[in-house]
Amino acid sequence: MHVITHARILEAMQKWPHAETALDGWYRLIKANDPKDFADMKRLFPAVDKVGKFHVFDIGGNKIRLIAVVMYQAKRVYIRHVLSHQEYDKDHWKEA
Repeated sequence: MHVITHARILEAMQKWPHAETALDGWYRLIKANDPKDFADMKRLFPAVDKVGKFHVFDIGGNKIRLIAVVMYQAKRVYIRHVLSHQEYDKDHWKEA
């Protein structure tokens, strides 16, 4: 899938260096695959949940949450937020 935008991954790696390997692993795995629907995505990433229009990926042992909109037919993943678990729990991301 095409990831828009990789810059958010790079920013998150700088902000949370302890999660760099996990974030890079997520990026490489999503780039190398084209899931057809949410069930396919769940097989690829067992720790993904659907919250409204968003896909929420638990990364790095549930320390980081990557929030994205996935367009399966267009084969695109639009990263909206990369947050710590604490930031995610505040629910401000749902307003975007």
